[in-house]
Amino acid sequence: MGATGGRCDDEGMLGRLHHLIVDCPEPLALAQFWSALLGQPITYESDDFVVVAENDTSSGLGFQRAPDQQAPTWPDPALPQQMHLDVMVEDVADATPRVLALGATQLDHDGVFADPAGHPFCLIPRPGWAAPIPG
Repeated sequence: MGATGGRCDDEGMLGRLHHLIVDCPEPLALAQFWSALLGQPITYESDDFVVVAENDTSSGLGFQRAPDQQAPTWPDPALPQQMHLDVMVEDVADATPRVLALGATQLDHDGVFADPAGHPFCLIPRPGWAAPIPG
């Protein structure tokens, strides 16, 4: 956001938050916890990835299997927090140069970047259920 509270660029919106992804050893068990705590259903489930959201056409929390994940020791930085953002875009290839121009660094996989402080995030194609991204 700019100093006046508006967007920072003149090109419009590049993407929209899809899910906040949480690494964990047991995605279903952690999703069940957050589902109960937030009063929201599990809207997607596979062996390695589970989503809790208001419904199956909204963004929410994603729980991703990370078998060797160790719990964070926050605030001790020895084991930092293990989360990343998924940002939906109309086209990952088209969005990549714009994200890099904003200061991101591309990591070892297509669509995976680090923000200027090193936090990983993914660009994902907009799912069919989501409204088109303006701009």
